[in-house]
Amino acid sequence: MQPTISVGILFSSQVVFNLNGRYRHVETGIEFEGPGKAVIENGELVFTIGNSRVNAVYPLELEPVSYARSSFDLKEVTIGINFHWERKEDQRFKGTLRIIEENGHLTAVNVLPLEDYLISVISSEMSASSSPELLKAHAVISRSWLLAQKAKEAMIRDAGGYVTTIEKEGERIRWYDREDHSGFDVCADDHCQRYQGITRAGNTGVEEAVTSTSGIVLAYGGNICDARYSKCCGGISEKFENVWEPVEHPYLTRVIDNPEEPEGFDTDLAGEEAARLWILGNPDSFCNTKSRYVLSQVLNDYDQETVNFFRWQAELTQPELKELLKRKVDIDLGDITGLEPVERGVSGRIVRLRITGTKGSMILGKELEIRKALSASHLYSSAFVVETEEAENGIPSGFMLKGAGWGHGVGLCQIGAAVMGSGGYSFRDILAHYFPGTELEKQY
Repeated sequence: MQPTISVGILFSSQVVFNLNGRYRHVETGIEFEGPGKAVIENGELVFTIGNSRVNAVYPLELEPVSYARSSFDLKEVTIGINFHWERKEDQRFKGTLRIIEENGHLTAVNVLPLEDYLISVISSEMSASSSPELLKAHAVISRSWLLAQKAKEAMIRDAGGYVTTIEKEGERIRWYDREDHSGFDVCADDHCQRYQGITRAGNTGVEEAVTSTSGIVLAYGGNICDARYSKCCGGISEKFENVWEPVEHPYLTRVIDNPEEPEGFDTDLAGEEAARLWILGNPDSFCNTKSRYVLSQVLNDYDQETVNFFRWQAELTQPELKELLKRKVDIDLGDITGLEPVERGVSGRIVRLRITGTKGSMILGKELEIRKALSASHLYSSAFVVETEEAENGIPSGFMLKGAGWGHGVGLCQIGAAVMGSGGYSFRDILAHYFPGTELEKQY
């Protein structure tokens, strides 16, 4: 039997919703329908529907009387949190609406069957018009990742916690994963997997991809794989341990996104010179495509606002960089005189970056902490080289970052996989390429 999944959707001081169909308040058994709101008043949870006002207890749980015929809307859901495409949307969901309190704010949680969740994830992460083989591949890895996270959560709980930051004098190493959540299984944004309910409900192709692979997961050594994915690896995928906790997953390793070794390049990108030539170059790769046909399959409307992703550049002026470091990672190093890669991963992504200023220096890592520190939203990736701009009195006016890829680069490369799917590769071929040594197993 398939499991249910709880997804954190909206984080706010109030939750404004509309019940489309009859919903039952689990605590009292009273049925409601129509527009409503939940707020915290004088430390208590109050929810109102029409003329009905109820002092509720946590969690506030509203379950559909008929799952098939009912849905609920949430108003002003933020998507792309802290990314360059961040915006608000009204969204519609199937299943149960649960409202909990977290750190003084309300969180709206959607509880629903896992396979229904996947139909939306596939349509939210990509376009529902993607090739059938890509949709099947993504259904398998999204299902695998989710079940692996649920198993991992139980292990972390038994172990008494999870370390995500290592600090010592002059160095801060931090990584971000879904363990930041405790009131629900996963969130609905890029931090976990994009999920936008039936707002972007899949077409028959998405439903067929999920149904035809129902219960199938990637496995390695008898365990469900912690299957990761990002938009564009930039030509070579990254190792798991260079992005998250220092645990080796043999199936999340260096994969050249090309049927053959690219000519003219040293692909040992941990070396600085090789990384520079690769990032500034234009190697043949599955994900090195300008095909609007392919890109429209894998990129939703707001993702298509990103034009350059295989290779990109971003300029930071001296005042911008100083302000970002203070605001985003609380570092004041004075005028910045240098950005120096200390350690690179196998894809050329910087794992540890030394930032030097007139007041001292600091080493930052891992890749997402670096991306957060050097952009108002997030840099596309940490695979970049630095060009120092004209200096006055030894102080550069700014820095030009020239980079490769979009996202952390671990596991499946969505754009590369889209090219493979459109080129006749099966979903099994796609999964075998990006997750070497894995097998497909039926879990339910």
